[in-house]
Amino acid sequence: MYVYDLDRATAARDALRAVLPEQATLFYSFKANPHPGLARVFGEGGEGTACRAEVSSTGELANSLAAGFDPARTLYTGPGKTGEEIGAALAAGVRWFSVESPGDLRRVGAAAQDHGTTAQVLLRINAAASGASTSIRMTGAPSQFGLDSETLPELMPELLAVPGTKVAGAHFFPLSNSRDEQSLVDEFTRSIGEAAGLAERLGLPLDVLDIGGGFAAPYAVPGELPVYDKLKAELEQALDTAFPRWRDGTPHLAFESGRHLAGTTGELVTAVTNVKTSRGRTFVILDAGINTLGGMAGLGRLLPLAVKPDELPESEEQLQRASLVGPLCTPGDILGRDLDVRALAPGDLVTVPNVGAYGPTASLLGFLGRPAPAEVVVRGGEIVSASRLELARTDLG
Repeated sequence: MYVYDLDRATAARDALRAVLPEQATLFYSFKANPHPGLARVFGEGGEGTACRAEVSSTGELANSLAAGFDPARTLYTGPGKTGEEIGAALAAGVRWFSVESPGDLRRVGAAAQDHGTTAQVLLRINAAASGASTSIRMTGAPSQFGLDSETLPELMPELLAVPGTKVAGAHFFPLSNSRDEQSLVDEFTRSIGEAAGLAERLGLPLDVLDIGGGFAAPYAVPGELPVYDKLKAELEQALDTAFPRWRDGTPHLAFESGRHLAGTTGELVTAVTNVKTSRGRTFVILDAGINTLGGMAGLGRLLPLAVKPDELPESEEQLQRASLVGPLCTPGDILGRDLDVRALAPGDLVTVPNVGAYGPTASLLGFLGRPAPAEVVVRGGEIVSASRLELARTDLG
């Protein structure tokens, strides 16, 4: 059972808002947790408090609408947008898109023309270099994300002339999950400078400058959100230098966050089904495994799983060394290896903290709310059946 604390959600939003420039927009990234009941909290409050939605699939868009977010102020992102889903987003009222390539931009433009409207687009930029020394780097290398900055001089005339679109700004996302404040400052400052240079050299329109996120949160271990004390002052200094009119909205500044907003709101409560010893090692078998938590960890780069439960006993005599494993018939179903935990028995409950982000939907089929592949059964060249798995939310009352 996942439990989400809405008071923590409000506190996380307000604390992040306090370390960002007051004039900036903050997007909530639905990829972290698309639950409408949780996301709704991030969208509450007036201008300067409420987040806008950032989505990258029609599934996430549906959840954002259910949570009350305004589609006209929603940003639709992602490197693989199809014409069909762009059309669905436009039909729902979305008008802002981050585009990752000339082909992506043309698809957005064609769909917008079909709907008799003009799409406002941010060009996502893959800068030529990255200064991040920690966290997951998202720029400075060959990537499916963004337009390589060195190609923009040649591409800009084409990008500015795609029918059905208006280039309204730039979108950067150089790193993810940075506990190191200086890395955040360095990357944000680099993105601000890069955007100013592109505007001056190439005439890139900059009504909006989205410099991404990277704000960290503990995952499946005890801990609190990092505090970014210097961030606001450093950002404002960099912006004053690069864009003297930014305080008046030229450009309008935007950030995005998922895990930092949602991460500490949630905990996973799981029951012990069995405890066994094998060749000197103790295994605590839980009713929650990698099907429930951390499924994306298998990709290697995202969320390496090393669970540490929230509760420890008062005395060392009550400790045991054990691995926490799930119920699946695979040796890979391990949540934490050789941990110091309280002595556990069947029926006991174990609480995994700080899993409000990348919890039940962080599986390869559930992640980002994209549709599952179809499955077709044939015999003798004839189709017997065709179906698709679907994840559906059921109200338990």
